[in-house]
Amino acid sequence: MSKETSRRINNILFWALVVFIFFYMLTPFYWMVNSSLKTEAQLFMTPATFVPRDPNTMSFKPVFDNYIAVFQNDRFLRGLMNSAIVATSTTVLSLLIGAFAAFALGKLRFRGKSPSLYLILAMTMFPQVAVLAGLYAVITVLGISAMPSMILSYMIFTLPFTVWVLTSFFRGLPMEIMQSAQVDGASPFQTFYLILLPLTLPAMVTTGLLAFISAWNEYLFALTFTSVEPTARTVPVAIALFSGEKAMQEPFGEIMAASVVVTVPLIVLVLIFQKKIVAGLTAGAVKG
Repeated sequence: MSKETSRRINNILFWALVVFIFFYMLTPFYWMVNSSLKTEAQLFMTPATFVPRDPNTMSFKPVFDNYIAVFQNDRFLRGLMNSAIVATSTTVLSLLIGAFAAFALGKLRFRGKSPSLYLILAMTMFPQVAVLAGLYAVITVLGISAMPSMILSYMIFTLPFTVWVLTSFFRGLPMEIMQSAQVDGASPFQTFYLILLPLTLPAMVTTGLLAFISAWNEYLFALTFTSVEPTARTVPVAIALFSGEKAMQEPFGEIMAASVVVTVPLIVLVLIFQKKIVAGLTAGAVKG
């Protein structure tokens, strides 16, 4: 077999794998959108259709009743607002505290730095359910309301990840930058805030977006902490508690429509910050 033939076969196999992964990843999202555009009768058609069709004529017939019902649902709209507040607060606090901690761990010298890093890494290894009972007991004793308790609880998982990732970026910045700033009379805080922090912006965007997605989609803590405060329910809990107009009815179409609505903000954020995300993911891959 010639090198040219081998190269073509490898290219074909590579693109076949790419196409397979593409369809494998996008099929659930396509089916979610497809289901959100169907009535209850269309959802129960057998065999299932890949596009919304009229049960009688089989003509293409999408409907938007599910989206209208979702936006008329006060509990869902309140859940969207609660999720936005909780996820944004968690992200901002994680980046604010994580940036200071990462600067200290990445650029400053002090005793116990290595054990601190490994302790931070170990905190990310515990599953949520392992700390849920103890955390709920502490929050109940302290009398913290649902939304602050969710923000503090989410930071248990977003903050260690943020610190660990940002530490590697701060560590990769040349020491000559700090030395030059000190020669010019900048204080350590000025060096951090005015010089080093802008250089880590791609990493901040990447970790911030991942923290936001984690807090936006979190369900277990939100379900537990809002069990006695229904008005503080976030959108995953609101969707899970959707109820039909009739007893024992599952509003599958409305659930899919709500899921599409919840996914749109994340897609928009990724599209807005995609250049920063790519820069953050590839930073440090090549040394110059």
